[in-house]
Amino acid sequence: MSIDIKLKSTKAHTKYINNAGVQVPGVTTVLSVLNKPALVKWANNLGLKGIDSTKYRDKAANIGTLAHLMVQNFLQETKGDYSDFSSEEINLAENCLISFYEWYKNNSVKPIFLEKGFVSEQHQYGGTIDCYAMLNGKPTLLDFKTSSGIWPEMLHQVAGGYLQLLQEASCEVAQIRILRIGRSEDEGFEDRLVTNWNLHWGIFEAALKIYNYQKLLRKVV
Repeated sequence: MSIDIKLKSTKAHTKYINNAGVQVPGVTTVLSVLNKPALVKWANNLGLKGIDSTKYRDKAANIGTLAHLMVQNFLQETKGDYSDFSSEEINLAENCLISFYEWYKNNSVKPIFLEKGFVSEQHQYGGTIDCYAMLNGKPTLLDFKTSSGIWPEMLHQVAGGYLQLLQEASCEVAQIRILRIGRSEDEGFEDRLVTNWNLHWGIFEAALKIYNYQKLLRKVV
């Protein structure tokens, strides 16, 4: 099953419904069972500097969300509505996209679909694909991350959960790439080719089992 999702500045939490009409968890929700030591260290470092990590995260999230929307609208050649964002956020997002535009000029990108949701009937979970495209002549799962780094759970998400969704939908995938678009000049830009697909799927599948067992335990306690 596929779900078309309209791009908008404030994205509501997507609900994934299977063919039986039952809601299933999303990829991000499934992976929430994994420990994220990098996130704890990041929050601790901000605290040591006297910075409120929640406020910092919310501001960075706004810039990241906006940059992500700008990329999507650019690729599908549509004009975005960014009225929910401040002029400062718009300027910062535009600045952090300069590296993406340089990357785009040096690559042939022909989107097949953007921001499309799928549900795995085989494994009972859902997820939204950022971009499935012909990239330099190869069918590619392309994921955009607006962050300071590419963390392990991001790899499990894309090469594990998302790849399986595309394969169930009979979409050929020759390569998986993560484009990390920094929210500031310090965070930079990265084009990562993702390998070891089977291992990432193994971790995602294990996380899905843990998620489902935890859900069952909540019902019996």
